[in-house]
Amino acid sequence: MFKLSEIKELIKLVDQTSLQELEIENEGSRLLIRKPNKTEQVVAAQPAASLVAQQPVPQAVVQTSAAVNIPAAEAPAAIPSNLHTIVSPMVGTFYEAPAPGAAPFVSKGSSVKETTIVCIIEAMKLMNEIEAEVKGQIVEVLVENGQLVEYGQPLFLVKPE
Repeated sequence: MFKLSEIKELIKLVDQTSLQELEIENEGSRLLIRKPNKTEQVVAAQPAASLVAQQPVPQAVVQTSAAVNIPAAEAPAAIPSNLHTIVSPMVGTFYEAPAPGAAPFVSKGSSVKETTIVCIIEAMKLMNEIEAEVKGQIVEVLVENGQLVEYGQPLFLVKPE
């Protein structure tokens, strides 16, 4: 006879391995542990143009009853046309300084040239220096230090000279 703790341990072991089935016989008792088949839905075209699922896969249906509302504070604000926007060229983590505790590369009111480094974006453990690409003055820093940024997300607003 198998103990419940033994059965639980065997289930964990089978689950963590590539085994699909385990069968054990002990003192007249037999235990069979089988992983559920991960079947894919197979669709075959019939001459009448109907589709038949040969191995159906259970599907979960998620329903929501409330609409998602974005608060006005989170809605993107219109950027004045006279300002240049420095955007993130990649997905990653925004850093305002070259090292923790160091002074930021730029801040509101800083003058920048085309080659001035304005921040670092870390992507996949690589530190990527982002340049201003325009000569002018930083009007606003739009993200916070350590914040995750998306591709194309505005980082700084610059008043070009």
